[in-house]
Amino acid sequence: MGQSWAKVGPKVGRKVGRKAYSFPQAGGRKKSDQVILYMNNINVLIFIVVFPALVSCNGQTQSKAAHSAPHRGSTEIGTIVNQLGDHLWYIFQDSKNNYWFGSDGEGLFRYDGAHILQLTTEDGLSNNSVRQIQEDQAGNLYFSTLGGIDQFDGKKITPLHPVISNDWKLEPNDLWFHLLGKPGEHGPYRYDGDTLYNLQFPKHYLHDAIMATEINSRFNPYEVYTIYKDRQGGIWFGTSVFGACRFDGQSVKWMYEKDLTIHPISGGSFGIRSIFEDKEGLFWLCNTEQRFQFDFAKTSESDRLQYQKTEGIGKPSDFAVLDFIFFSYIIEDNEGDLWLTTWEKGVFRYDGSKLTNYRVQDGGKEVNLISMYQDNQGGLWVGTPDNGVFKFNGNSFERFMPTILTE
Repeated sequence: MGQSWAKVGPKVGRKVGRKAYSFPQAGGRKKSDQVILYMNNINVLIFIVVFPALVSCNGQTQSKAAHSAPHRGSTEIGTIVNQLGDHLWYIFQDSKNNYWFGSDGEGLFRYDGAHILQLTTEDGLSNNSVRQIQEDQAGNLYFSTLGGIDQFDGKKITPLHPVISNDWKLEPNDLWFHLLGKPGEHGPYRYDGDTLYNLQFPKHYLHDAIMATEINSRFNPYEVYTIYKDRQGGIWFGTSVFGACRFDGQSVKWMYEKDLTIHPISGGSFGIRSIFEDKEGLFWLCNTEQRFQFDFAKTSESDRLQYQKTEGIGKPSDFAVLDFIFFSYIIEDNEGDLWLTTWEKGVFRYDGSKLTNYRVQDGGKEVNLISMYQDNQGGLWVGTPDNGVFKFNGNSFERFMPTILTE
């Protein structure tokens, strides 16, 4: 892929003409058939979080054939396989400490420490491309796929059928979902244990003005990239075009910053991919150039989110002559350090004063990163488009090769 530099345009109170890597947008002013999450045709920096893991990254496969006597535990469906897939975008560890890997096109893989179980559409999965994995208090798992949201009780997969609704509620045990990339998406999903609601966002205060710019996004402008719960209990949603909004239990309020959403070269949208509140109460959205301090008291009296911008982190020498970078994931580890992922420049760790860069390689070649995850033991993982998953061993990221026991 050719290297591409983006120059951020002027804005009040900030330096003009600062250079930054940008990541693939959902579409420019010309139509594109590219899938945004593959992030092709542009070099990008995106950040991710990763921390020491207690499960070995170097376990060796002891059997290269599928078991003649499959070990499924309590699971009655699925196929026992001898290795994980390559296109593993997302990682999740359930309450029983099983690892689940959601793939792009290969279904789901479960690793219990001894065997790998694969679930696909043949087992009832709505689609073989998985975008989110969650668990409720009863131990049921939920998979967001490009074909819909499925519930798995350990024995069978049941699709959940959404109801279009404006029934916005903020209940502690509700699950929230998004289906980025599924055609026709609009807004998030809320599941209360009985009904799956496809919630409709209120009209953005800049809806008409933004749509008049003829942004050609591959996704619906109200489609959700990310969902985040802040320290006050509010739920945030990052969208593909219309910036971010927060639901406080009473109303949904929007914010919009052009430099967080619009690609500075093509004019297309790359969306709000990550939202995070640090221990100082400052919010990080998409890049390291700035942080945001929100005033929720003033917000309650306004039709939109009220905030001030504060200084970001890093300097050109930290980012290989870049002034700042865009990230897609950010996580705080058990030590309080922040981990941020990039598309092709590895992972950055921020300890509050300095940045450390960890490159992710497979066979000596740089690996592109899709997501990050912190497991139940504090171990940090990254998902990739084509190179499986990697775990942090305390010094570097290693490709995870699970140990398989023979029967």
